[in-house]
Amino acid sequence: MQHSGRSRRGPRAHWVRLAVLLGALAALAVVPATSVAKSQKAASPQANELSVFSWWTGGGEAHGLEALIKIWNKNHPEAPFKNETVAGGAGSNAKAVLAQRLAAHKPPDSFQGHAGAELQDYIKAGQLDNIDAIYKQYKLSKVFPAQLINQIKYKGHLYSVPVNIHRANILWYNPATLKKAGVKVPTTWGAFTAALSKCQDAGLIGLSVGEQWTQKHLLETVMISTLGPSGWAALWKKGANWNTAKVKTALQRYHDLLDYTNSDSASLTWQDASKLVADGKACFNVMGDWADGYFRIDLKKKPVSGYNWTAVPGTNGVYDWLSDSFTLPKGAPNPTAAKQWLGFLGSKQAQDTFNPLKGSIPARKDANPKLYDTYLKWALQQWKHDKLAGSLTHGVVANNAWNTAVDSAIGIFLGTKDVGKLQSALVTAAKTKAS
Repeated sequence: MQHSGRSRRGPRAHWVRLAVLLGALAALAVVPATSVAKSQKAASPQANELSVFSWWTGGGEAHGLEALIKIWNKNHPEAPFKNETVAGGAGSNAKAVLAQRLAAHKPPDSFQGHAGAELQDYIKAGQLDNIDAIYKQYKLSKVFPAQLINQIKYKGHLYSVPVNIHRANILWYNPATLKKAGVKVPTTWGAFTAALSKCQDAGLIGLSVGEQWTQKHLLETVMISTLGPSGWAALWKKGANWNTAKVKTALQRYHDLLDYTNSDSASLTWQDASKLVADGKACFNVMGDWADGYFRIDLKKKPVSGYNWTAVPGTNGVYDWLSDSFTLPKGAPNPTAAKQWLGFLGSKQAQDTFNPLKGSIPARKDANPKLYDTYLKWALQQWKHDKLAGSLTHGVVANNAWNTAVDSAIGIFLGTKDVGKLQSALVTAAKTKAS
């Protein structure tokens, strides 16, 4: 909860404070200007602080950040943490404020961004320093999966430290609902569409979806299932061919899945769509693993019996990943503390402190599974051996301009349901927005 910060003291206290202030101003008027300058310089502690910018203002992520701050302040009293979070818009408000600060050459010491291509705009604008030396100093390349390191590099260099890992390609379901409908958990696309059809015959929503980004999220999982992780990765390289039969097959599968979805999707959040599964009104929902916390904490459902999960059909053994990470801006006010902060974020202590509270797993391979809940224990095992595929919807594989072009193409498609035009739009986006 946020507070206004207003005092609840009475009017007498107000007049006392006013008298003190007027007295101070009178004293200041007779102090030589040189003395004022010296006192202002001495009273400026900002250079000693560690200013960190993020959009972690609520829920598990805020609790996780608070826990990290506590450890940081205990170990670094010389550089107290300055929490510069900005709420709202799932990070969009924070990014707008950050853009203004960077343009004005007033960066924080470190800021949050999704690991991967989402950071390219900052890199190309010369607003980030590479942190190869930090990876070497803290031996992070030895504890992060090699696949992950390769996927977050830009032109051979590293620019962020992943704090956590979320998985996008999860199929959520209610075991009681499936049993009632006589439906088994599908593992192939043929079995999936057959199950969806059977759910509809039973008077249920086959696949619940929400606003457009959740349908984009669904599309990426369908494409990864059809193309495989290497075929998916190839699409995001400059000069990639989107005009193939396999891409068309994936888009047609996506088109067909939408026939089994709810008609009110545009007015629903991802939580609303997930709740349809929890309430027994829908059989399945494809969503990232932040849904685990929603089912378990918000809706008070028990893992496995009250809700369950599996990989999206066709993606077993593939981890469609995304990550919150932190950076080193050029011109950071306190670069020494900023580098120590990034090293700390990569540590086992920090990642095993933050992630159980956030509802995600560490990027590191050596997490302590005893600290994690039922779903996350399963995810930790998958992370150790799955092939990795970067998320489109959540900033890994495409720069911001390319992502926006994909959004526009999907928006038109959801109105027309024309697969050919969708593929043509994606071909154009790849030719004009790739970098």
